[in-house]
This record gives sequence, structure tokens and C-alpha cells, in this order.
Amino acid sequence: MRVFQFTEQPYPDAWNDHNGSLRVNLPNRKLDPKHAADLFERYYDEWQLADELGLDIMLNEHHATATCMSAAVVVGMSVLARITKRARLLVLGYPIANRPDPLRAAEELAMIDVISRGRLEMGFVRGVPQEVPIANMNPVFQSDRFWEAHDFIMKALTSHDEPFNWESENFNYRHVNVWPRCYQQPHPPVWSTTGSTQTAIKLGGYGYVMATLGTGYDTRRLYDAYRKGYTQKFGTAAPADRFGYLGFVAIGHTEAEARRRGELIATYPRSSAIVFAPFRNPPGYLSMEDNVRMLKGEGKPRSYTKDGRVIEMAKGSVQDLIDAGVLFCGTPDQVYDQIKDFVGHCGGMGNLLMMGHAGPMSHEDTVENLTIFAKEVYPRLKELRQPDPIAIAAE
Repeated sequence: MRVFQFTEQPYPDAWNDHNGSLRVNLPNRKLDPKHAADLFERYYDEWQLADELGLDIMLNEHHATATCMSAAVVVGMSVLARITKRARLLVLGYPIANRPDPLRAAEELAMIDVISRGRLEMGFVRGVPQEVPIANMNPVFQSDRFWEAHDFIMKALTSHDEPFNWESENFNYRHVNVWPRCYQQPHPPVWSTTGSTQTAIKLGGYGYVMATLGTGYDTRRLYDAYRKGYTQKFGTAAPADRFGYLGFVAIGHTEAEARRRGELIATYPRSSAIVFAPFRNPPGYLSMEDNVRMLKGEGKPRSYTKDGRVIEMAKGSVQDLIDAGVLFCGTPDQVYDQIKDFVGHCGGMGNLLMMGHAGPMSHEDTVENLTIFAKEVYPRLKELRQPDPIAIAAE
């Protein structure tokens, strides 16, 4: 198993000073640039520590929000490509449906791959609904735009003999010729995320790494859909390294210490959905079926325990989040056992996207959280025996 350290690089000082929305319309006068600079500096210090501890690194991107100051993920990836030594650098996500210029996106990714000497992992995502107005995009056609941007970027990164042109409804280029080309050939590994079984089947057909975010024990349903698409395309069972999961991690030498850190990390699921209502569901973003779910009151971020109990992410206690497989929290032995149980339930999982920092967690707490995990849990996870993918596919 590989483990990627992740934080959304939040500005938590504004979390208790909003008028019903932490995203989109929160005035940026609530941010002190000097304090933001201090926060960025400590986040990069913590990623350098993760690199030294043998962990890989994940970054993402959001816009106009106090929950994530990373508004241009390519900037962060560029910095890390130079200051880290060995960590794989996963960008998850890179909202290509919202980008006006996929050629520039391809050029950015290729440069980062070269500067890092082949440590980039590319994660393409559609983007969250509340950022549609910021991107100035029509949500009705966003999915189509995503897949065309994907097709264009992959062609741009793998065409080496001569330039090509691209003419379509969304993108028009007379001359495409990416310099420098990628360090990894034919291209860096590709990831994507989803909460939809239909998209999971499609991703399985591509053979990309599929990650789910906070889906708890319901993750097995999505993994099984991916397995179906993978087997249909490749004629064999999907290996564990095709699956990733984002989970929160709070660890301590004592259970009480871990629970205290768990409360700090739980501030993220309790705050990330605080969005002004008109931005939550732009018309056309969700399918008819998903809109029906929302009208039934099922639209709030939620997860599920193994016995099917519903946990609302914004209201769940630390124990609720542990029961749902959203938070791995406790002593090193307890955290290892929780992750092992989750992997077994899901039928195998080769990548843990570890949110080892969130919200107001201090630098000192974050350093100890990462260090204990890397030294006392990660070595055992590397040796964790994955379920037989053939047996899982046959179930």
C-alpha cells in the first residue's frame, strides 16, 4: 500500500466568521495575507517532512473558499517538484472541465513531471458544483467538456512525431506540440474520483486509478462497479493498486491523545459543506436521479457504517466517523486494525489518501500525527496482504 499525505491548506481563522457560506461568496477581506503566507510555509514544511518520512504527497484545488487556499494547484505542485526528493506527487484534483485551455494544462503537467524527474501522478476531476459560477461554465455540458479535455490532454502528452490540430465544439487548436514532453512514458499515471457507479465502470474501462472521498463502507459498491468495467475491458481482475480512498487519520500514543486530534480533524467534514444554498446545485450539474435523491433529503454529505447506519458528515461525532470508515483514529495498533478491516471490506485497496491535517490542527500536532503514522503504522501497511482480486471479482 502507498500512503499520500494530504491537506486542503485551509485558512481556519475565517471558519467561525461567515454568514452561512465558507465558499464562493465569503469576502476575501477576512484573510490576512501575512498569516496566509505563514500557513503556506508550514504546509510546505509538513510536506517536506512527509517526503523525509517516506510518505507520498497529494494536492488539490478549490476556488474562493476558506476551506482550501490552494486556488492554483499547479503552483503548489511546481514548488514540491523542486523541494521534495522522492515522494510521488499526486494532483487530485485538476478540474479540467473548468479550465478554458487544456493545452496549457498539458504543458503544465509535462513541466512538473520533468522538473520532478518523473514523480507526477495526474488526477483529472470534474470539479465541485459550487465552483461552476467561478469557472463561468455551463453545468449542463460540463461532463462532456471534461471527457473531451481528457482526450485532448492525453493526445497532447503522447504525440511526439509531429504537431496536430484539434477542432471541436469546446476546443480549437491549430497547432499542438507540447515542449517539454513528459519524463514518464507514455505519460504519468492517471487518477480520477467519483461517487457514481456508472462513472466507476467507465474508469475501470480506462484502467485508471479510481479514488473515492469519504464514502465510508459504501466504498465497496463503487469498487465493485470499477471491477466490472476493468474486467470487461482487460479480461482480468483489477489489482488493488487501481483503488484509492481518502480517509482522515488521527493517531496518538494514547487513545485520548488520538481522540483529541480526531476532534480537530473532524472540523473539516463539519465545515466543508457550509455553502450558500444557491451555489450548491446549479441546474444541469446533477443527473435527474441524483436530483431526486436531493429532493428526498439525501443530498447532504453522508457516509455509511458496515451495518448500513447513515452518518451525516457535518454532524457525526468522532466515533460516528470511525464507525463509518471515514476517520481512522486511535493508537497505532487501533489505526492499523481499522485500516486493515476497511481494506478487507472493500475487497482490496492499494492507495490511502491520508488527510493527516485539517482545520485548526497545529503544526506540532500535525508533525507528531505524521511521524507516528509513518514509523508505527505505515511499515505494517506496506506488508498488508491484499485480498485475492480474482476471488473478489468472482463474488
